[in-house]
Amino acid sequence: MIEIPALEQVVISTEGHVATVMLNRPDQRNPLSATMLRDLAAAFRWCQQEPEVRVVVLTGAGDRAFCAGADLASFDGGMSDLERHRSRDLFVELFALMASLGKPIVARINGHALAGGFGLACACDLLVSTDTATFGTPEINVGIWPMMIQAILSRDLPRKVLLEMEMLGDRWTATQLQGFGVINRVVPHDQLDSAVKEITDKLAKKSPAAMRLGRDSFYRQQDMEFRAALDYLHSQFTLVTLTEDSKEGIKAFFEKREPDFKGR
Repeated sequence: MIEIPALEQVVISTEGHVATVMLNRPDQRNPLSATMLRDLAAAFRWCQQEPEVRVVVLTGAGDRAFCAGADLASFDGGMSDLERHRSRDLFVELFALMASLGKPIVARINGHALAGGFGLACACDLLVSTDTATFGTPEINVGIWPMMIQAILSRDLPRKVLLEMEMLGDRWTATQLQGFGVINRVVPHDQLDSAVKEITDKLAKKSPAAMRLGRDSFYRQQDMEFRAALDYLHSQFTLVTLTEDSKEGIKAFFEKREPDFKGR
């Protein structure tokens, strides 16, 4: 039996090869407090290290919000300016961990995803959203800018769309963002779980070895110069073909059966 860590503001649950990481402060719309960020990092590290987990679902408790953004109060009380600056390293560490997780992350967007919550959603690989959720970067409305999530958003959104979001601070619908390729599925709320399960069931059957190497290569090559990316991906393709999973997959193809992937 898998031993799941107990955390203060995040709940982890598992079903088969899928782990669900849930932000668990629904009364406050699941804000990203310092404690929440630490708990999320601990949850993702556990998922990364647990061999039985092949897919991670990230969601928020309740049906009001996936995540309403940073809990500014938790980064303020009694801190010096330097301490406040350093505390934001928690965002940097979490987003870097998610990118290097080695396992697919599916966002189950059960409600509004705003500011840091929008960045958290976009840090996931695939997004499934209820059709009533809204998204946005309202920071400009209070005289600040979404610096901590801009590196993620600028890799997911067209430049002019992102600038409009950041400069005007308006909310956007799930359907609008699906049109820009940011959200993969938009469904009524009563179909959210089945839509997420359809995707996670498929992901869990894929080769964990190929998934890790492929996902890592996707994020690492995105900022490389073109020729350097080609050379890097050439080496990664050779590495994938040397795995036991690759040999099993090809053998299963010719034997006309489902492959039995072991993640090696």
